[in-house]
Amino acid sequence: MSAVLERFSLEGKVALLTGGAGLYGKQITEALSQAGAITCIASRNLESLQEIAKKYSNVHPFALDLENEDSIRNVVAEIIAKFGKIDILVNNAVTRCACGSWKNLSMDDFDKSLRINGSSLFLLTRLAAEDMAKRQEGSIINIGSYMGMRGMNMTNYTGANMYSEDDWTSPIYFYEKGGMLNFTRFAASVLGRSGIRVNCISPGGLRNPNHHEKFIQNYSANTFLGRLANETDLQGVIIFLASAASAYITGVNIPVDGGYTAK
Repeated sequence: MSAVLERFSLEGKVALLTGGAGLYGKQITEALSQAGAITCIASRNLESLQEIAKKYSNVHPFALDLENEDSIRNVVAEIIAKFGKIDILVNNAVTRCACGSWKNLSMDDFDKSLRINGSSLFLLTRLAAEDMAKRQEGSIINIGSYMGMRGMNMTNYTGANMYSEDDWTSPIYFYEKGGMLNFTRFAASVLGRSGIRVNCISPGGLRNPNHHEKFIQNYSANTFLGRLANETDLQGVIIFLASAASAYITGVNIPVDGGYTAK
């Protein structure tokens, strides 16, 4: 193997991925595992994670409730106790608990979503960084969204019977993912002195079996590549940012969206 390809290897690294059984999580788990990392996947749905872990010799499931501070602290401590360190953190898990029309959502609805998708992000990043700082290196990757970069595009839903102009979707996901971009820059600025890199990936729409055919057609037309993302499109950029191949890259957001946000 050439020296440049060796820089992409994650052999000897320990990765913590929140989620791991969802549409993004499955392909990120596969990528980290294939690159050689001891891959710890963590979420509330331990049973689903256990099914995923059966496919790999180096994937280990952990129970994690991002709404519970003790659970966050415990999973970090468990991984360090078992594997000695955390080299890579991928903040991937997300809840959609404040969905529906924002006309009908209470402050409590928004608060719960912000606690899981925002406050837990801050705590988990800080705890992982405290361990990474001991070795003066580490990579933190936040999984954002093109929705954190752009507003709602109603033309994607024309003819798809998903939304109407009188039934506005919730702003919370846009708000949280937009905030994640600036948090990425903040964390990169304060953790860089400890040799820790912090970057964000903003995926475009990922095709799934529940998508209305009209939505697929509309969304695809709004990309340069003419399609939604598939089950492997995130893997390359994940390994790039997690590995020494991106040793001088921090504080950036990389859209992985087929050109959607550039159009």
